[in-house]
Amino acid sequence: MKYIQVLLFGIIMFIGACSPTVNTTVIENINGYTIIGEELHEFKSVAIKNGKFIETSNVSLAEKYSNSIVIDGNGKTLLPGLIDAHGHVMGLGFQQLNVDLMGISSLEATLDTLKSYAEANPDLEWIQGRGWNQTLWEENEFPTAADIDKVISDRPVWLSRVDGHAGWGNTMALQMAGLSKDTPDPQGGKIIRDGSGKATGVFIDAAQGFVESEIPAPTEKEQKLALEKAYDQMAKMGITSVHDAGVGVKAWELYKEFADQGKAKTRIYGMISGSGGTFDELSKNGPIKSYANDMLALRSVKLYSDGALGSRGAAMLQPYSDDPGNVGLLFMEQEEMDASVSKVVGKGFQANIHAIGDAGNRQVLDALEKAQNEHGDQGLRNRVEHAQIVSLTDIPRFKELDIIASMQPTHATSDKNMAEDRVGPQRIKGGYAWKTFLEQGTVVAAGSDFPVEHSNPFFGLYSAVTRMDHSGNPEGGWYPNESLTRQEALRAFTIDAAYAAHQEDVLGSVEAGKWADFILLDENYFEIPASEIWKIKVHETWVAGKKVYSSEK
Repeated sequence: MKYIQVLLFGIIMFIGACSPTVNTTVIENINGYTIIGEELHEFKSVAIKNGKFIETSNVSLAEKYSNSIVIDGNGKTLLPGLIDAHGHVMGLGFQQLNVDLMGISSLEATLDTLKSYAEANPDLEWIQGRGWNQTLWEENEFPTAADIDKVISDRPVWLSRVDGHAGWGNTMALQMAGLSKDTPDPQGGKIIRDGSGKATGVFIDAAQGFVESEIPAPTEKEQKLALEKAYDQMAKMGITSVHDAGVGVKAWELYKEFADQGKAKTRIYGMISGSGGTFDELSKNGPIKSYANDMLALRSVKLYSDGALGSRGAAMLQPYSDDPGNVGLLFMEQEEMDASVSKVVGKGFQANIHAIGDAGNRQVLDALEKAQNEHGDQGLRNRVEHAQIVSLTDIPRFKELDIIASMQPTHATSDKNMAEDRVGPQRIKGGYAWKTFLEQGTVVAAGSDFPVEHSNPFFGLYSAVTRMDHSGNPEGGWYPNESLTRQEALRAFTIDAAYAAHQEDVLGSVEAGKWADFILLDENYFEIPASEIWKIKVHETWVAGKKVYSSEK
């Protein structure tokens, strides 16, 4: 009798495994869109099994999968999960733990926010935050330590600029750093000084290390809390995958822990931070192409050529138009960049290199070309991160060298008030040139660079399509010849971003066999007026066929 029961159980399990209806979810009554090849495909129903898409259709699939779970999409729009091709995961999490100064339009309001945060957190040893941007203030000048001292003088304060390429501290923080008039500027950095040579309180790029080296490392508890907050935020925004631009040893171990415990809500494609000791440690076993069912990957490296445009740290071939004599900062000499790139690609890792200014971009292109000549075409899909201001003579080299342009649309609409002041009317023609790159056949992978910009990818889609800010300025768009169509913009945030991570076979579109990563929206991205794209809200986010966010919670 026992033998018969076991046999019957086995037969039932076999039949169930072969059935198209077991573990199947059907979502119908939707406006589904996905890009396959060069075409935009539309569908009304989708079937999912074992975490992957198995079929889309323009008719109901409920009868075909008769024993499945059927969900009424109530006419909502379904898109592939959005992929942010350049973000900073832990930075996003810590932004929510520290004081957030993003978008504040005056120095006075910035100091008021800082004071309120300090009063609400009396036990913090250091006051830390991010997001200040002097170009939004009427003064349009770098602040000073004395400004912070007016509201906080009894504890050290350190505040990162919105782009992360400058820091601002109070007098106590500067004293802890042990600075004097004789302290030299480091390679790739600059201390802002007064007429007597004394540090004023702002440090550019590598010079930030003087103060940051004094800040206690976050505890393990703080790191886990930050990661939880980052995952929650990304899921809420509809980001199902992110390319994390600078992963350290501790962060990678934490990511694996969360993935192993089933707590990861967003896929992370990691870029190892630099080609030094961190790379040596994390690259011991070669590139990690997939971990925990594609929840993690670690097969690329983040390098830096220069700083940022807002702080005039981006390296320019000629002096800044609004700061004669200043050409910005290269973080390393050409020989060192060449060696770093060669080391990375020589071990089979994709090189993803930050370059903002035209001199920084040229240095990177030269290094990538030399590495390609040295190691051959390895199919690594090397990338330039930002590719923000590129000499018109260098743009074709992206195509010639088969380099991916990893760009962030919201940078254009955030920078439009100062970018042309920085570089002038001629060089700006090679700035934020998404359409130019696309038209020559370069793959453009879109992201946000959060927490430098907001993590909401619909802000990026809006910027890509309109090249306007949320108030609709300037009318018609800023250099509108570089605007993308809605399909081109979506492609950059989905299948082309997946391609930039070697993941186009498993992510980036709603196709049979790919992971069921998708989002349901409250508005139709393709039909809503372009001026409203940034207002779109995510109703639900799904990763591998599981709901990880719902606006109804």
